[in-house]
Amino acid sequence: MLYIVLGIITTLVAVVGVAVFAYGIRRMVQTVRLGRPVESGRTGPFGRRLTTTLIEVLGHNRMLKRPWVGVAHWFVMVSFPLLVFTVAEAHGEVWDPHFHLPLIHDWTVYGLAIELIAALGLVSIAGLAVYRQIKSPRRIGRDSRFANSVHWTAYYVEAYIIALLAAIFVIRGIKVAMDDFPFPVWATPVSHALGAVLPASEPALALVAAFKLVISWMFFMVLAAVLTMGIGWHRFTAPFNIYFKRDPEGAPALGAVKPMMDKTGKQPLDFEEADPDEDPFGVGKVEDFTWKGLLDFSTCTECGRCQSQCPAWNTGKPLSPKKLVMDLREHAYAKAPYLMQGLTAETLEEKAKEDAAHADTDVLTLLQRPLVGTEEEGGVIHPDVLWSCTNCGACVEQCPVDIEHIDHIMDMRRYQVMIESSFPSEANSLLKNLENKGNPWGMAEDRRMDWIGELDFEVPVVEDTLPEGTEYLFWVGCAGALEDRAKKTTKAIAELLHTAGVKFAVLGGMEACTGDPARRLGMEYVFQMLAQQNVETLNEAGVTKIVASCPHCFNTLGNEYPQLGGEYDVVHHSQLLAQLVEDGRLTPVQPIEENITYHDPCFLGRHNKVYTPPRDIMAQVPGITTKEMHRHKERGFCCGAGGARMWMEERIGKRINTERVDEALTTDPDTVSTACPFCQVMLGDAINEKKSAGEAKETLEVVDVSQLLLRSVKGGTAPAGEEEKEKA
Repeated sequence: MLYIVLGIITTLVAVVGVAVFAYGIRRMVQTVRLGRPVESGRTGPFGRRLTTTLIEVLGHNRMLKRPWVGVAHWFVMVSFPLLVFTVAEAHGEVWDPHFHLPLIHDWTVYGLAIELIAALGLVSIAGLAVYRQIKSPRRIGRDSRFANSVHWTAYYVEAYIIALLAAIFVIRGIKVAMDDFPFPVWATPVSHALGAVLPASEPALALVAAFKLVISWMFFMVLAAVLTMGIGWHRFTAPFNIYFKRDPEGAPALGAVKPMMDKTGKQPLDFEEADPDEDPFGVGKVEDFTWKGLLDFSTCTECGRCQSQCPAWNTGKPLSPKKLVMDLREHAYAKAPYLMQGLTAETLEEKAKEDAAHADTDVLTLLQRPLVGTEEEGGVIHPDVLWSCTNCGACVEQCPVDIEHIDHIMDMRRYQVMIESSFPSEANSLLKNLENKGNPWGMAEDRRMDWIGELDFEVPVVEDTLPEGTEYLFWVGCAGALEDRAKKTTKAIAELLHTAGVKFAVLGGMEACTGDPARRLGMEYVFQMLAQQNVETLNEAGVTKIVASCPHCFNTLGNEYPQLGGEYDVVHHSQLLAQLVEDGRLTPVQPIEENITYHDPCFLGRHNKVYTPPRDIMAQVPGITTKEMHRHKERGFCCGAGGARMWMEERIGKRINTERVDEALTTDPDTVSTACPFCQVMLGDAINEKKSAGEAKETLEVVDVSQLLLRSVKGGTAPAGEEEKEKA
């Protein structure tokens, strides 16, 4: 009688579990489909995208950036589908404790596989559970990557997996005690060890099997009831999220900003014909995100890898990429049921006017809630959160399920800037200067060529077309032409190219800002105005190859101008100089006896994966001793200038550039080296503050790798134009 009761109960639980879970999947799919169409190219090519998905899921290459956690997670992951056979077997065992799966029940390979996967899975999930407690925010506070996570869901999932795997071994142990276990001791040692202490009880086996089935199907029911439980749902949604990622080759969504698309999602937005009432000017409501955005939110596992690497969060600012995604997810799933019914704030307001007594004020408040707004306004995302982002890409780089944080932040910024005209006041000057003068500082065009007069050789300037024989157009950039510290780098690069016999030319006054600050701020219109102007200039001049000194220009010219018809072969100056040294066209001879630490610019490193050339340059300079900061290369820490933050005040928490310099000082450097004018300014300012406080030696300076190379190539003499300044 016991077996009949257990069989009926577990069968009913299974039927209900399947039905409820199917309903949950349907609701999730309906919610995701509320999003706008995504840009073309997200669904194919099928073979390439499927390969990428399999590599990331089965190869766990993103998870293995934290090796032992990645290995442990892999065993937990594979236990989920592979141990489904034990669940099927349990459905028979509740009816008959001597039930065995047909065909494979006595296959030693099967017995060994289940033993290994269950044992390693149990050890792994126990290890991950202990790790979560050691790194709990209760113990280490804000520094915990699990801060802001929903903890009960994690504990529930961990408890379920531990209970399931333990039940497998208990059932096997009872079978050993009953002498009804066909596998040898060498293949199933854990099961045989338990069999030595467990009773040979058929009712006990059936009860444990029933327990295993109930907790398994209850897990699916809980998921269906809590659609925002990312730590449970990601095992189903992550493969789809990875498949639909921006780059089918597998690269994270870094480099170019996603272009603004029309309401169909098929064509880039044409600002001359676009209608803000019809076309999406960024994201002002959660349903304005694309369906890929809503899938991103649904997939977040709350692992906190993004948060642990975020420079804003690490310096006391309110931006946590994890919490931002979680808040958007909670809001999306709260609002979705009403959107599916066709209810909007407008329709409810009309109903409230007609029947005030029956107005649902809670629903109306939810539907009217602004996506970006202060606490008083009831905003989902606080403006301080939105504007703390430096676009450094650490969150996107670290995310194991390929959430595209920067794209979503940029979409919200675009709406705030272009529709709401709501953004930090300091950025007003930036936009005015870009529109009127073509550079962030508002300086005159002819000032762009001042640095040329400080050299003792001629630099060709493009008038209409490139001078004959020109190998590269040297894109100087606004900082490189107008900012005093960056001008030293510009002159060093020019002199090195001249020394190596590289024929190059510059645009001079014809060069305008690439538009990166405007685009990263969210003012797409100004970006396109500047970009189209530059593309027209470059194309008319016949430019095909560009060397850029600024990583932001390098990224924009190489990755974003193709969106507007500008196809160029773009290299960063560190890449070209490293190649010239390797080819023997530049030879470092003068030793530089200094301890140097190198700072990776985000838009050179993480966004474009250029880590080696700057280090190769320093490695070829005699005498230099390099020591890496703790956070370097793909885990490098931002200087604080990206995302148009260069032109905004940093009023919350510790300054990001100060945090980075504090880390640099732990290497006891004589020089901090970098390969970006923005980084040079930001780190230089922080070092000057440290000098004033007596916390850094007076000789410490920030220099570009090109300046180090020039000192060595020229035998220690000062760059052209600098010697007279030093004497003065």
